[in-house]
Amino acid sequence: MSIALSIIIVNWNTREHLRACLRSIFAYPPREPFEVWVVDNASSDGSVQMVHEQFPQVRLIANEQNLGYGKANNQALRQAQGEFALILNSDIEVMPDALQALIDFMRQHPEAHAAGGQLILPDGSIQTSCSERLTLWAVFCEQSLLAKAFPRTRLFGGYTLSWWSYDSVREVEQVVGACLMLRRQADGRFPLFDERYFMYAEDTELCHRIRRAGGRIYYVPHAKFKHHLGASSEQESVRTEMVKAYNRSRILFFREVYGAWSVPVYRLLIAMGALLRMVLWMWAWLVGKPNRHHAARHVAMFREVLQDALGLSRGKVPEVANRT
Repeated sequence: MSIALSIIIVNWNTREHLRACLRSIFAYPPREPFEVWVVDNASSDGSVQMVHEQFPQVRLIANEQNLGYGKANNQALRQAQGEFALILNSDIEVMPDALQALIDFMRQHPEAHAAGGQLILPDGSIQTSCSERLTLWAVFCEQSLLAKAFPRTRLFGGYTLSWWSYDSVREVEQVVGACLMLRRQADGRFPLFDERYFMYAEDTELCHRIRRAGGRIYYVPHAKFKHHLGASSEQESVRTEMVKAYNRSRILFFREVYGAWSVPVYRLLIAMGALLRMVLWMWAWLVGKPNRHHAARHVAMFREVLQDALGLSRGKVPEVANRT
């Protein structure tokens, strides 16, 4: 029988999350033939050995260096045999019937070139996992904290659709790459990520390209997944570099989509946001809430982000390839 679904998981040092993810897939598989790919980006935590020993049915690619999120996914996308491919973060757990629900939706909606399920956070809340078009206004709302202060308004919370209940099928501009179902293109191949994006914004760029080519993208809430949200991203040693990488990837996106004029505007907005957060965390340090050590770390982080936005630091490529 032909394979209906290829599930692709990129991993970097998230062995326990990866184990839970794989267990959930085989506990709640689709009702049709499927395959699972794990692409490991040179983990040092025993992830590769764990997959070999506990999940021998998984097709494993063990990279000798960290290739980044998009490039690692592309390795499996080029070899995947499924009718559809599901890009899945290692910190996600499949819930009953979720995989089949996405397969059924894609078959029932041939105009859908991509789709994402509902992501449920550890506290039981629903993640804002899809968005409208990424614009400078969206960045302004994010960096000024207006989106956080007024999430239920379309004016300020429009980018992540935080004003919406996330309880119905909806056509969207983008779903997050943590759970992204893809249809094969007319040439029989899956669309690939732009490998210039080491991590972050590669899903934004891919969805933009799908939409530009006439494809439609949907949010499918009855396909439910648990999301532990940013397992690799939470590793303390790389957090600052990851914020900088996030901004740099967006710079590439804005340059490609809107032109060179948008880059200095974007940098200015990031600098404004970093300065605002520095001031807020400095105030938190002065009053001792939540604690001074925690506040001082954030002041230092946003100082680096500010310097990077102004082009005053070079930084390094963060050794991480999992994302939110």
